[in-house]
Amino acid sequence: MVDLIKEIKSKVFIIAEVGCNYNGDMNIAKKLIDVAVDCSVDAVKFQSFRPEDMIAKSAPKANYQIRATGNVESQFERLCRLSLNRENHEELKRLCEKNNIIFCSSPFDHQSVELLHELDIPFFKVPSGEITNLQLLEHIASFGKPIILSTGMANLGEIEDALSVVGDDKKGNIILMHCVSDYPADWAEANLRAIQTLRDAFHLPVGFSDHTEGIELSLVAVGMGAVIIEKHITLDRNMEGGDHKVSLEPHEFKEMVGKIRRLEIALGDGIKKCMPSEEDVKKVARKSIVAGRNINKGDIINSNDLAIKRPGTGLHPKYLKSIINYVSKDTIKKDQLIHWHNIERKADEKNR
Repeated sequence: MVDLIKEIKSKVFIIAEVGCNYNGDMNIAKKLIDVAVDCSVDAVKFQSFRPEDMIAKSAPKANYQIRATGNVESQFERLCRLSLNRENHEELKRLCEKNNIIFCSSPFDHQSVELLHELDIPFFKVPSGEITNLQLLEHIASFGKPIILSTGMANLGEIEDALSVVGDDKKGNIILMHCVSDYPADWAEANLRAIQTLRDAFHLPVGFSDHTEGIELSLVAVGMGAVIIEKHITLDRNMEGGDHKVSLEPHEFKEMVGKIRRLEIALGDGIKKCMPSEEDVKKVARKSIVAGRNINKGDIINSNDLAIKRPGTGLHPKYLKSIINYVSKDTIKKDQLIHWHNIERKADEKNR
């Protein structure tokens, strides 16, 4: 089983969010897994729910869902059409395992939590809408598995309440996800600086569940230290459904993954040092102490005898004042690099 905490320490963990984008068609679900595999993501995520346990029959649709799907079908009817049964879960998980990709899902009710536990998923992904459902969080936490907790719509107090239910002893297994729960989310509301706010406030790793259009903000989030990127995936943004418009098509998802992998290499280890490729440039671009004029053997060196010029393969400029009053052991021509073997202290200074 994957060690999620270890994984996020070694690289950015990328989740392809299928959610309801399979439109109730298992063939589409399988194609989306194939696409995710081709994109080299780490995990494919679905949603696990029993409509009768999740939502009242009279519950309205969100505005973005009405814009995408109209009002002919109720929210309850839509979710009944999109729910996965146990056999569906098992089939999708087998396909993921066959392709060496992680199957995961977000549970929205207690029976779905139990189902996912029985399927031995490596971690739980808590959707933003359930962050105030403390009873469900307590149930999820009882299994001791890592938890990815989305924080869309939440303030710091609500996140703190959620974490208190999970328990201090399990906080080492939690990753928070910054998220804006609109589809698509406006760039003006993306508030990516909240990634740092969450990290500072709770001392936990933080990822980004990206509902904006395009791939740019996922890349920025990686640059800001996001350890997980979750993004919706679709076969075609023109398909029917509320989440397709905010999703990436296969070629776009593949481009995003490739750029994230390049970006995390570019971020490096944070240790400021001369890189191997700079060593040759360092010799040319830096300067050394050279003879400012011809210096004869036995001359006592003064400031007028010295200059600082390229290349950087001689005596470091920081020693300029230190070698004043040294004695030249050799004849040193103007512009010649000065090395320690060319000079020595005066006899009276050697004995001090």
